[in-house]
Amino acid sequence: MKKYRVNVNGTVYEIAIEAIDGAAPVAAPAPAAAPAAAAPAGGEKVTAPMPGTILAVNVANGQAVKKGDVLFILEAMKMENEIMAPCNGTVAGLSTSKGSSVESGTLLCVLS
Repeated sequence: MKKYRVNVNGTVYEIAIEAIDGAAPVAAPAPAAAPAAAAPAGGEKVTAPMPGTILAVNVANGQAVKKGDVLFILEAMKMENEIMAPCNGTVAGLSTSKGSSVESGTLLCVLS
């Protein structure tokens, strides 16, 4: 065990660090991502513009939407972002659900 003194903003702390013999602990592998739903050919893909959490899904498969309709509410950095339809169409492939965590570029739905 080694002892160190650490100065943080003018306050001195004494800490002790114990050396562990053997292999270092290994982090558990990340869980595999769920497979994305197959996108219909020729459809307009709607993807997440940034990482975040889906707070609301305002559409269902087969629903007709118009350009500018709010499809999803995405929470990112404590802000709610509206994901709108880029064109008129019908929701042909819904690939996410309320509460899902998404990364930038994740397919949310396909409009045909």
